[in-house]
Amino acid sequence: MAADAAHGDARPGSLVDTVRALAEGRVTSRELTERALERIAAAQPVLNAFRIVRAEAALAEADAADRRLAAGERLPLLGVPLAVKDDMDVAGLPTAFGCPGDFPPKIADSEAVRRLRAAGAVIVGKTQTPELGQWPFTEGPAFGDTRNPWDPDRTPGGSSGGSAAAVAAGLVPAALGSDGAGSVRIPAAWTHLVGIKPQRGRISTWPEPESFRGLTVNGVLARTVADAALLLDAASGPHPGDLHRPAPVDAVAASRRTPRRLRIALSFGMAFTATAKSLDPVVRSAVERLAGRLEELGHEVVPEDPRYGQIGLTFLPRATRGVLDWRARVPDPALLDPRTHEAMRTGRLLGGLPLRVARRAEALLQHRIGEIFGRFDVVLTPTTATPPMRVGQLAGLGALDTDRAMIAACPYAWTWNILGWPGVNVPAGFTPDGLPLGAQLLGPADSEPLLIALAAQLESVEAWSAHWPPLAAAPEPAA
Repeated sequence: MAADAAHGDARPGSLVDTVRALAEGRVTSRELTERALERIAAAQPVLNAFRIVRAEAALAEADAADRRLAAGERLPLLGVPLAVKDDMDVAGLPTAFGCPGDFPPKIADSEAVRRLRAAGAVIVGKTQTPELGQWPFTEGPAFGDTRNPWDPDRTPGGSSGGSAAAVAAGLVPAALGSDGAGSVRIPAAWTHLVGIKPQRGRISTWPEPESFRGLTVNGVLARTVADAALLLDAASGPHPGDLHRPAPVDAVAASRRTPRRLRIALSFGMAFTATAKSLDPVVRSAVERLAGRLEELGHEVVPEDPRYGQIGLTFLPRATRGVLDWRARVPDPALLDPRTHEAMRTGRLLGGLPLRVARRAEALLQHRIGEIFGRFDVVLTPTTATPPMRVGQLAGLGALDTDRAMIAACPYAWTWNILGWPGVNVPAGFTPDGLPLGAQLLGPADSEPLLIALAAQLESVEAWSAHWPPLAAAPEPAA
């Protein structure tokens, strides 16, 4: 399907440009929202990016935004159609989080969605995610398969695969996702997007004080660093009930800064997991090429691995207990994937002393791994060890085989979830047959401004947003 004919309607401009066009009166929110809904409807049979589309409600919100714009009101996202992942509450809609069953509608927005609305955004729908966000693919009996706009035989990744597919295909200019073991960064890597996993607590997870025992944070997916920074600033901020409340940062300002000369650790080492894994040479080559770009920009790049130690022992108790925490919210647990039931059984076994030990170990791990930031400013790693997997590649596997396969494909992202620190996926190029690849910029606590500034500098020479997938909407005519 050619880009100039796909989906029958024009893809959006950048988030930054869309906000400017709305403020200058060159387009209306109603027009933008109608176009987005047309793109979503046309793409849904192929990509299956959305679990729920709020067509009528979104148009009403767009009309209200146009009245506010006409009255002279200006907000960071006023009138812009955006999407959120289906693990976030939107008032009046269920939050099924990839699960089958008849979930009741929520009575209130989650804090992240509330902040998007406060910034003026129009929420067009909720995007697909695998069951309880457990896997780096977005497939399941509740909704089918979500596909990658770069190749519909490939997964966009997971668990924020619906948000990634929607942004990469130009259905919306940006979207919220969440990241518990790479679930923003992995799909960003496999769909040629910028994906920001911020510091724990940067974007509230309320109504949960923390999500998945502190592993999961909300993050953003966009085509450019400036767009990702704008959405991050709009969505950020604490709820009074949050357990983690980092000091504010200004992501937009950071995206406009040129970083000083940095010392960057180039790392291909993987944390110990007692499972087989190896780095695909095409991924290694892509990350090495990006390291060369950083050197051309004046930075020093030195091979060095963080001291991960036995960090993997602390992940399983937190992750599986987080899955078990969701059991009471599922209307009919009997409908869940057998792998989910296995995770819940493990969560029961490890949810006592092992979980308490895992949480207490976090500060020690931060000290041990953070030692590298006494010698380096940023760590550069692959985001995944392989190109995007085929749709259905892990379907029908048992829990252990699924875990082994997803660790082999995605061994690089999860460590930073244990630490709670920021990471940014940046596009790293393509395989010879045109599949996207990604690299991570990783930093210590509260380092989003540095990582965003470095990503923006890379973008200035890499020009990521010039590349669109085959299954993207046609270009929008200039306003």
